[in-house]
Amino acid sequence: MFYRARPYTPCTREANGSVIITATIHSQVALPRRLVPPLFFFTRRSRSLLPLLSLFSVPFLKSCLYIKHQTIHFTCCHSYCSFPSAMPNLLDRDLLEDNLLSHLKYGSHHLSDARRLHALLVVGGFFYSITSLHVSLTSWLVHAYVKFGSLEEALLVFHKLSWKSNIAWNAILRGLVQVGQFPEAIEFYRWMIAQGMVPDNFTYPLALKACSEISALELGREVVRSIYLFQNCCNIKPNIYVECAMIDMFSKCGSLEEARKLFEDMRRKDIASWTAMICGTLQNGDLMEALHLFRRMRSEEGIQLDSEIVSAILPACGRLGTRQLGTTLQGCAVRSGFEVDIYVSNALVDMYCKFGDMHEAYQIFSNMVYNDNVSWSTLISGCIQNCQYQHGVKLYLEMKRSGIRTTAVTAASVLAGFAKLKLLKQGKEMHSYIIKQGYETDFVVGSALINMYASCGSKRESEKIFKIMSDRDITICNSAIMGHASDEDFDSVFWIFRRVWDSGLKPNSITLISILPVCTKMGTVKQGKEIHGYAIRSGHTMILSVGNSLIDMYCKCGYLDLGMKVFDQMLEKNIVTFNTIVSAHGIHGRPQQAFALFNEMKRANIRPNKVTFVGLLSACSHAGLIDRGWSIYRSMIDDYHLPPDMEHYSCIVDLLGRAGQIGEACSFVREMPIEPDINIFGNLLGACRVHNKVELADLIGRKISQENLKASTYHALLSNIYASMERWDDASKVRTVMKEEGMVKKPGKSWIEMGGHVHVFHARGTTHPAFHKIQDTIESLMLEMKNIEQNPIPNFCSNDLVGIEDEFVNYL
Repeated sequence: MFYRARPYTPCTREANGSVIITATIHSQVALPRRLVPPLFFFTRRSRSLLPLLSLFSVPFLKSCLYIKHQTIHFTCCHSYCSFPSAMPNLLDRDLLEDNLLSHLKYGSHHLSDARRLHALLVVGGFFYSITSLHVSLTSWLVHAYVKFGSLEEALLVFHKLSWKSNIAWNAILRGLVQVGQFPEAIEFYRWMIAQGMVPDNFTYPLALKACSEISALELGREVVRSIYLFQNCCNIKPNIYVECAMIDMFSKCGSLEEARKLFEDMRRKDIASWTAMICGTLQNGDLMEALHLFRRMRSEEGIQLDSEIVSAILPACGRLGTRQLGTTLQGCAVRSGFEVDIYVSNALVDMYCKFGDMHEAYQIFSNMVYNDNVSWSTLISGCIQNCQYQHGVKLYLEMKRSGIRTTAVTAASVLAGFAKLKLLKQGKEMHSYIIKQGYETDFVVGSALINMYASCGSKRESEKIFKIMSDRDITICNSAIMGHASDEDFDSVFWIFRRVWDSGLKPNSITLISILPVCTKMGTVKQGKEIHGYAIRSGHTMILSVGNSLIDMYCKCGYLDLGMKVFDQMLEKNIVTFNTIVSAHGIHGRPQQAFALFNEMKRANIRPNKVTFVGLLSACSHAGLIDRGWSIYRSMIDDYHLPPDMEHYSCIVDLLGRAGQIGEACSFVREMPIEPDINIFGNLLGACRVHNKVELADLIGRKISQENLKASTYHALLSNIYASMERWDDASKVRTVMKEEGMVKKPGKSWIEMGGHVHVFHARGTTHPAFHKIQDTIESLMLEMKNIEQNPIPNFCSNDLVGIEDEFVNYL
């Protein structure tokens, strides 16, 4: 739609004294009434034509508008207008043009203002003029429409411009980026260059942002090449904002090396460039390098912090566990007044949640002036991640009462809490809300739904969501694998993993660390090795969590040497890496190697935690190293100031019990500052059975009954001790208590892999699809053994065949 008017718009005088200004519409689309307010009026005193730029709200002005034969009629109230004898002589063009430009740049506050100014330009005949000022006016009109979010109207005006300046081109490019039309923005940038326009330093950041948002690295490189081309041929040197945009583009597209090279080549680095480089490094997961850059910025450049970089670094401190640096940054933020910034406050909450300090996180949250969606989501996610599921759900209910809208991120976090608490009803209610809000297409939300239904035992619903979304993103498959793995549904786990390959999706690091524990539980080393091979080919072995999972898989499957080989090849190791390999050597009866690895960990400046000492104490227990065990226990308390937990007490009792020092073990239990749990008594019971301490076992059994401690394994052990003493009544009483309390000993199971499938058998199970065939085969073998005069298997009867089980697990 375009309106053509002559430079001096014709006016006519009505009999009632009103003035009518007309403009011809050269389009079949009628101009809406809201686009054409009263435009000019004449003062009695000066009889000069003035623009009504500042008088739109004056009550005496009226718009008696009508459209006839494609002619717009603007009518001004006759009591305030007089008809000029010579229209061109009375028009102050300079004043009009200056006021129009000023209002287009700074004076318009609403879309309606832009439309009124548009009407002024139409009536004033500015669209067909190619003078620099008129081109600037129409270009700024395009900018105004984009500023108020009306890209469609901006494009209509843009395409009718007789000459398009960089202001107009940049405005449309900005509008496309703002509405998320990134491919179209890149094509528009190309068209701009093809039309012979020379981009400027306002154009480049927009084009680079479009490339970064869709991770189009090659297109981004094309834009960078054009920047250098115009720098050489047109002497347009990119400023620091363009350089920051290039760094940001390369970082977000995953080419950190190119970003780093640009950054190091910059002659002057300000806070924006440092922020771009540090944030890009964080986005690529290199947290240590980001902290190194931050320290370098502070020490070498002496640049003052701002809220943006503080809010970026604080979560990284949480992920790395660098609490000292995090609290120092918090102090800087307080001194600089950043603590009132909502982004910094949210980052502090996130950091303390990652530290596991939920009390401090809640304190910061409570002291915030305003809690937005991010604040609530961060705290709720922190509760769920720190296993405070009920508190997380309560916070969500409090958030709803405060009127904060549930976002997709919040919904995903709360669903994880519902999954852990087995709240299927509430999970279904959340699912209904997700559908109403249109969140079901979000991969994170879909993953959370699958996990919730799988954890709550609603397998059908979980599979339904998975089938709808599984071909879209690997995240959905990862969630389904984790859900079925937690339910020990290994058949479904491997079926999903096979489907990942069939659908053409590429397993990522989360897929690998989800499937490797399943291989560990089932002892399927062959499949574990195949996954290891894929990890090597795809480069995932460089990811710390994948390396840790591989070490755990090999060591728990009995391949300690292969686990050690993976450990030696890892370029980066953390506390989890060392804890895994130290515990593995202890379990395999190699205490000296465990101690050597512990010393290596200390040389690497990795501080041991409580899990480390559990592994070391277990190594001493398996090897019978009592003195060394006591030394490690005291070192944990005195040297590392780590208070012992129940697991450490249990290790000491096991250490003394295995060595036959049961009296010392009982004394240690009596001196414990906390009440012993069933595992402590279980270790004592095991020691009594090994060393034939029947009387003490009887006392421990009574203690277990008095404390009403429930653990089927140890009750069964006590029953067996009584049976070995031929105290059948006592053994029967223990079994009766187990039955009344519903304590069922988990049946043993075994499995065998054949033809790429894993067959699982549970004790006394009869549900295996080939159960009867297996029974017939064994009976046939028994007859054949008799025929060749072999001795029969002692105490064997056909009823024992019931111990062959249950599940037929399909594998890859």
